[in-house]
Amino acid sequence: MDSTSQLKKNLISRIKESKDVNFLSALQTIFDSSEQELYELTNEQEASIEISRAELQEGKFRKNDQVISELREWLQKK
Repeated sequence: MDSTSQLKKNLISRIKESKDVNFLSALQTIFDSSEQELYELTNEQEASIEISRAELQEGKFRKNDQVISELREWLQKK
């Protein structure tokens, strides 16, 4: 028996035996939330992500090290 099947059997057994309403309610919340989308983005957020992906493909970005170096130089001037 694979580990997934064994885990399911163990969980089912523990759920059946439990009389703890708070525990069972917490499990219900976990199951309910796992059925929903993890993230729900607005149309504006999705458009912004698409623009960013296009910019990346066009090479319109700077490496993190470069940005940090520029910020350090800028801070030294202040």
